[in-house]
Amino acid sequence: MSRFADVASAIATRSTRRFLKNPQLLLPSLIFPLFFFVAFAGGLSNIGNVPGFDFPSGYTAFQFVFVLLQASAFGGVFTGFGIATDFENGFARRLMLAAPNRLGILAGYTLAALIRAAIVGAMLFAVALATGMRVTGDGVDLVGLLVLAAIVNLTASFWAAGIAMRFRTIQAGPLMQMPVFIVLFLAPVYVPLSLLGGWVHAVAQVNPFTPLIEGGRDLISGGTVDAGLIYGISIALALAFLAWAIRGLRRAERAG
Repeated sequence: MSRFADVASAIATRSTRRFLKNPQLLLPSLIFPLFFFVAFAGGLSNIGNVPGFDFPSGYTAFQFVFVLLQASAFGGVFTGFGIATDFENGFARRLMLAAPNRLGILAGYTLAALIRAAIVGAMLFAVALATGMRVTGDGVDLVGLLVLAAIVNLTASFWAAGIAMRFRTIQAGPLMQMPVFIVLFLAPVYVPLSLLGGWVHAVAQVNPFTPLIEGGRDLISGGTVDAGLIYGISIALALAFLAWAIRGLRRAERAG
């Protein structure tokens, strides 16, 4: 167990330091969520006045939940980029030869993803509160929202890690990113599910991300939350993609 923890800690520390010291990694992770928050919550704020839109915390909080979960998901995808880059430059292969417990490698990368998501999430909260976001949920609700964001981050990390360890090249980046992007934006992004129409409504109804984003909005507004549904779905997805990532790790081991 100590070897597992040592490997995970070393990789998490290395990845976090590289993230904080490299502007090419740090700035996009901070700027893109801010851009989406300003574009959606600011530029589209009049959507909050349409008939049938009755979100109690206002449109800024409504969009903040989506941007927070989106940033958490893409933070996980960026972890896959890092793994693929480490395979391309040979670091990951040397690490796999040296590590006594290779599951610690996966744990280290996902721990680093959680740390990055926490940094970006804290920045988003600060900016949202500074721009007048109203939070009508209590402390327990906010903790629940943060836990949900963390599970989304882990799920995306496992997905991207599975791809990265199978292909072991940054050329697989679009395959890590596009499915996540599509799932995110086929959810109720700009208005509640009840106000969507046409095929978008039909797709959003079966999109597993829809109950997560709607549950997150219930948490920030202090509404009635179906905790069993949102955490059941999110944990099930995380466990499924954990198995996917572990199989990818085993494939990378066989590839040498």
